[in-house]
Amino acid sequence: MAYIIENANILKQQTFQKASLLVEKGKITGIRDSFPRYSFMKMNAEDYIMAPAQVMYDPAPPLDRPFSEQKSYFINEMLMKGMTSFLTFAEVQQESRLFSRIKTVKSSLISSPADYVIAVKVPARLLSPSFIRKCRTEKIPAVFVEAGSKEELSAVPWGWIREAVFPYNCPLVPIFKTADEKEKKALQHFWKQLMLKEKLAHIGEELQEREPVAREHLAMMGIWPHKGDIRQGGEASYNLYVKDGGDRNIEESELFHYYSHRLAITAHKGTIIRAGGYFRFCPGYGERVIIKIPAFFTV
Repeated sequence: MAYIIENANILKQQTFQKASLLVEKGKITGIRDSFPRYSFMKMNAEDYIMAPAQVMYDPAPPLDRPFSEQKSYFINEMLMKGMTSFLTFAEVQQESRLFSRIKTVKSSLISSPADYVIAVKVPARLLSPSFIRKCRTEKIPAVFVEAGSKEELSAVPWGWIREAVFPYNCPLVPIFKTADEKEKKALQHFWKQLMLKEKLAHIGEELQEREPVAREHLAMMGIWPHKGDIRQGGEASYNLYVKDGGDRNIEESELFHYYSHRLAITAHKGTIIRAGGYFRFCPGYGERVIIKIPAFFTV
């Protein structure tokens, strides 16, 4: 069903844009000052802040649990918080099992109400040119590299990895196997310096679990602007937050942590799934998001 959102206060990072949006078949097909000649149903968003639905990082959603527990997880930990898509990974311990592990994760998400992006997690010792080439074939947008020491990272043939990853250039994301904060900080510093030296696309720190992925990281993986953005021709997945008189200095990145109590409406691909106390749970509405080219757009 097509509809028009009038007088939207669209928040993009730190700035507001006043506009009206035409939504058709799950897409934003037009952004203008107004649509006076259209007879579609109209929604006045003047009293709300509009922001794109966010992408959550969750490496371990409870996919092996009963459906009732999965439903509770998706509603309470994701959709009710304004996140309509998420990033997860297939954990791989043997290169020969890469394809089967991805297939298993994809099959377990068949009832997901949210869209999902599948990355892979691999021990540093398993990183090889052939493994990276297989990831490139599968259009894997990020490779999570698990390491517990500088020695593990130093043993990887990074020069060959750099050649194998081109031209897909999916970023490498660290997972540090140490609970000691001092050791983790030192390992993170070593990781950053190593990646810069080897000139590899990477994220410098661990992603925070069950939190929104930062826009610059989404862009590196090629997820943004397909997700996490409001633009003409883009997906109509958005949140509406109740306005307040002191919202002039608000930042988009603050919405999840400080304004969740004001989240009133959430739309996923044009469908309103949450409006006040009403919630619509749509199992199977989620789709796997395939990233053709990571880092094609920059923030």
